[in-house]
Amino acid sequence: VQLQASGGGLVQAGGSLRLSCKASDRTIGFDAMGWFRQAPGKEREFVTAFRWRGSSTYYANSVKGRFTISRDNAKNTVVLQMNSLKPEDTAIYYCAAAHGAVADYFNHYEYDYWGQGTLVTVSS
Repeated sequence: VQLQASGGGLVQAGGSLRLSCKASDRTIGFDAMGWFRQAPGKEREFVTAFRWRGSSTYYANSVKGRFTISRDNAKNTVVLQMNSLKPEDTAIYYCAAAHGAVADYFNHYEYDYWGQGTLVTVSS
């Protein structure tokens, strides 16, 4: 399985960006897909995720109310809509997928597949 992320770029604070992640194979059988990010000099951190079976979604407190994750099953694509961006959102954003059952959706060790990352830069 390969994950191809796209949509990063430079935006001013308060602006919006839309990231997409396309899976090379059918996503059926995945337990979860989501997004993590890593800023320079910092550890990778959880942003958002959802379970394919059902409608459970999870968000980091820092992005609640500003970011929205959604999916297009027919296109094997996951989308991250980011609004009201802040300079502290600047990071490389990685999409991820978990094939097996996930115990902790916030933990990056639970995810089996990773995209190449796309850079989001928010200027003040």
